[in-house]
Amino acid sequence: MAHLFSINLNASHKLVICSNLRYYGIKTTPKNACYRVRRTWRGSMLQCCSTSSSSSSSSEQLYFANQKVKLEIENDSENMKQKIDFLVCEYGWRIRRLIMNADEIKMAADVQAEAFHVPVALFNDLFFQFFKAEVLSGLLYKLKNSPPNRYACLVAENDQESSKQLVGVIDVTVMRDQDVLQHLPDEAQEYLYISGIGVSNAFRRMKIATALLKACDKISNLWGYEFLALRAYEEDIGARTLYTNAGYQLVSKDPPWTSNWIGRKCRVLMIKRISLLPK
Repeated sequence: MAHLFSINLNASHKLVICSNLRYYGIKTTPKNACYRVRRTWRGSMLQCCSTSSSSSSSSEQLYFANQKVKLEIENDSENMKQKIDFLVCEYGWRIRRLIMNADEIKMAADVQAEAFHVPVALFNDLFFQFFKAEVLSGLLYKLKNSPPNRYACLVAENDQESSKQLVGVIDVTVMRDQDVLQHLPDEAQEYLYISGIGVSNAFRRMKIATALLKACDKISNLWGYEFLALRAYEEDIGARTLYTNAGYQLVSKDPPWTSNWIGRKCRVLMIKRISLLPK
């Protein structure tokens, strides 16, 4: 969190140091003091350099110095936003957490909607728009109501700086469902559940999903969870092969009555155990 540090030198001199993250305002000493701005390794420094200027002159100088400090801090904040930590950079893709930005959230929802929408014979475009709105609503709800260390939406983008297009999405959530915990050691109270993995149709079979799954392993280590779990349709051989290659093992599948009575596709549960790195 940004702080404002003030250092009293004497009755007529004061240093005010502003951090790079946020500007809280500037405290001043007597009105006849003159100020100048100096950059330091911690941030911007507003320093008293004279006490002999007139009140009006010092006020003007203080105003312009004030504006300069705020401008420098705002620029630093924008630069810091660009310094995003990437969890994985492999196969030409970079994986990171979704930024809380309206445009980016919409792009992520579009990718997931494209991946999971089932076409219908009539009014497909209309149903697709409704489905996108539903996916977007769900994503917004999770981002707004989930603690940052219990839910993360990860996105994949091209490793070229000029490219801002999101081409893959995956959700990581801390869960404790007994249906999964029964397959884990007794000491395991929670696990990471992987869901919502989607890749844009134009970028399929380009190792994006593999990179996303590797990023989930990084999140698991960062949050201190040894087990990851996911589900796949039993008949989806491609997805099951992807997860198997990523280290997931089949542990169970839905009972037969779920497909016979409910008409839902049979799913399999796959679990992966990672070795936590020492902190």
